[in-house]
Amino acid sequence: MNVLDQVRAACATVAGRAEHVNVHEEAITVLAATLDPVEPPLLPEEQPAGDDEAMAATVLAWNAVNFGSGWFPDLRKRPHLSGARSLAAAWAGHVDRHGPPTAPWLAEADAARCARLFDQPHPGPVDDLLELFARAWRDLGALLEGFGGSAASLVRSAGGSAAALVDILGAMPLAHDVARHRGVEVPLYKRAQITASHLARATGGTGLGAFADGHRLTAFADNLVPHVLRMAGVLGYDGGLAARIQAGTLLAPGSPEEVEIRACGLHAVELLSADTGLPAAALDHQLWQRGQDPAIKAVPRHRCRCPWY
Repeated sequence: MNVLDQVRAACATVAGRAEHVNVHEEAITVLAATLDPVEPPLLPEEQPAGDDEAMAATVLAWNAVNFGSGWFPDLRKRPHLSGARSLAAAWAGHVDRHGPPTAPWLAEADAARCARLFDQPHPGPVDDLLELFARAWRDLGALLEGFGGSAASLVRSAGGSAAALVDILGAMPLAHDVARHRGVEVPLYKRAQITASHLARATGGTGLGAFADGHRLTAFADNLVPHVLRMAGVLGYDGGLAARIQAGTLLAPGSPEEVEIRACGLHAVELLSADTGLPAAALDHQLWQRGQDPAIKAVPRHRCRCPWY
C-alpha cells in the first residue's frame, strides 16, 4: 500500500468512528450534481514560467510555504485579496522580479527576509508564521542539496510517481503531515500532495508533471474545503465544535476535532469522486475555488496554527 492508499484508508477509518464530525452521505449526490466536469482555470501561482528547473524550483518553494491559514486573520493582506491570495501574489511578484529560487537562497532564509517578501510588519503579529516559512525554506534548501541543488532533479527522482514525490517531500519536518486519532496514525500530506498536483496542472500533465498515478492523489486536507462541504450539508459538526468555530477559537493541531475535520473532509471528497467519476484532486481544486464565494467566506471556518495548511 503506497502513501496515497494509506491516506485514503486512514481517513476512512477516522470518518467511521469520528465523535465530533459526521459525513452526511445523502448530501453527496446533491452536491455532485452542482459540480463541473471541467477543472477550474489555473490560479496565478499555478502558472510558473521557464525551463524545467525554473518551474520545479518555483513550485516546490511556493508549496513549502503554502500554509498559515490559522494566522490569516492577523496577516496584512493586499486590497481585495484573501490571506492565501495575498501570499501567492507576493510570491509571484518576487519570482517575476528576481527569478526562481536557488538552493543557496532557500538555505539562507530567515524571518526578516520572509517579512519583506510577503510584505508583513516585523516585528509583528505573524512573526511565528514567518519563522516557520523561513524554516520550511531552509529545510527545502537542505533537501535540494541531496539532488545537486536541482529542484528538477528532485522531481525526476520520483520516476513519474506522485506517491514517490509525496514520500520525498513528506520527509521534511514541516511537510511530514501525519496526525494520530485514537491511537491510529493518520497521514494527510496536504502540501506534498498539492505540490504534485500543482506540477501536473502547470505542465498539462507533461514533462515534470507527468505522473502515472496522478489520478490517485487525494483531496488536500485544509480548512477551506471542509468548510465548503459543511456549507453544502455534507459535513456536520457537533454543537460544541460548531460553537468554538463560530467564536473564532483556534483548534489545537492534532486534536481529535481538528483531525476529524480534515480526515472527514478528505473522505467526503473520496465519496464525491466515486459519485462523479472525477479525480479527488480535481474536485478539491473546484471546491477550494468555490470557497472564494463571499457568502461562504462570511461564515467562520475552523482555524488552527500549524504548518500543514
